[in-house]
Amino acid sequence: MGCSSQSRDVSARESSISKSAEQKATPDTLTFAFVGDIMMGTTFPSRMLPADDGKHLFRDAKDILQRADIAAGNLEGTLCDGGQTKKKVSNICYAFRTPTSYSHLLKEAGFDFLGMANNHANDFGLEGIVSTEKQLDALGIGRAGIAGRQEYAIVEIPVDGDSRSIKVGFCAFGHNSYTITHTDTANVVRILRKLRPQVDILVVCFHGGAEGAKASHLPQGKELFLGENRGSLRQFAHRCIDLGADIVYGHGPHVPRCIELYNDKLIAYSLGNFCTPKSVSLKGISGYAPLLEVKVNGEGRFLEGKIHSFIQQPAIGPRLDGQHRAAQLIRDLTASDILHSQIKISSEGDIIRR
Repeated sequence: MGCSSQSRDVSARESSISKSAEQKATPDTLTFAFVGDIMMGTTFPSRMLPADDGKHLFRDAKDILQRADIAAGNLEGTLCDGGQTKKKVSNICYAFRTPTSYSHLLKEAGFDFLGMANNHANDFGLEGIVSTEKQLDALGIGRAGIAGRQEYAIVEIPVDGDSRSIKVGFCAFGHNSYTITHTDTANVVRILRKLRPQVDILVVCFHGGAEGAKASHLPQGKELFLGENRGSLRQFAHRCIDLGADIVYGHGPHVPRCIELYNDKLIAYSLGNFCTPKSVSLKGISGYAPLLEVKVNGEGRFLEGKIHSFIQQPAIGPRLDGQHRAAQLIRDLTASDILHSQIKISSEGDIIRR
């Protein structure tokens, strides 16, 4: 959302975490759940927090997130209790500082990986980045995306009836200088070529594109916003799949965008915001919060999917939308923006091959 800042330090460049042995996957089908930006509340510049310390934020989404073999999203902001920001906060420029006491809500909701490659990860400088990393590490939630710190994470899932595990690799790219950027093609190629041989399934997430209700359509070529290069996202996503990615999902515009099946692999160009309970406008499509459920086979090829529609409610969180508005918006955008689409989306959000 709006402006950015810079920071850089060096620590671990990769990590591997294992899911509980109680949750086991089958080797021929893997279920993912993806959401967009998550900001559970902020204490800056004033306290704008949900009721009951946020314990009901993900109430309506928990069942879907927890039943998935892996759930992932974008952590929009920091998990910290102090620090200073260099941002000039205004009605178009935000600085997000979510209390560390809220961190457990992410694990309890079911998240296994959260991208940090966005324009709010550095809102409170290195102190905020380190605090966020410590919180996620303590919870066993994978993370990636800050330049010079961690390039990717590997989540291992036990296989039902077997001693093996399925390794799922995640990498995250953004458009800010302190993130691992999707505009640095040589670095993207290097990271994916390094990660691909280590994992069974490879997932790429990215923060990119223009912002706002008028940015729901996916353009051809490069996008600019506030003077920044926000990426040529079709080209980037296709390149990632050509390099071995099995799923690519995006966020950043704060509204949903189209989805595409490319070489049997699924691309979601923007899942918008999922949880922004206060301080940000949730009017119209800005309040749409899709939760994308995707099933792939053992080779990462798309089998089927479902767009679960939620509506964000201020100070409450995402709530199920019986009118399926997010799904219908993505259906219409896909029909408009993807020529010769290979998938069909129902009005309730079911995704099948044509």
